[in-house]
Amino acid sequence: MATTLLQVRIDDSLKDEAARVFEGLGIDTSTAVRMFLKRAVLENGIPFRMTLPQAPYKAERGYRAMLAIGESSQRNGVSELTLDEINAEIDASRAERMAVER
Repeated sequence: MATTLLQVRIDDSLKDEAARVFEGLGIDTSTAVRMFLKRAVLENGIPFRMTLPQAPYKAERGYRAMLAIGESSQRNGVSELTLDEINAEIDASRAERMAVER
């Protein structure tokens, strides 16, 4: 089978990092590239999922939850409570619940 030379320009650090990964797998970079190309042909496309990370969505969701908690605490007049006062409220609520359960 005839072969051809494939040249690709990539950042030196990316090449070195990838080579270390491939070395850990017991293959060299050329073998890894051939594996990628063969798999792309078999799957008739890119042989891995290509999706954007969900991290920004998760951060946004948490941020919105914190805003909602802040708004709720202001509406209920408890936004200025200290940690000690919050813990005292929790303890009182637990004690009240336990008294009702007895």
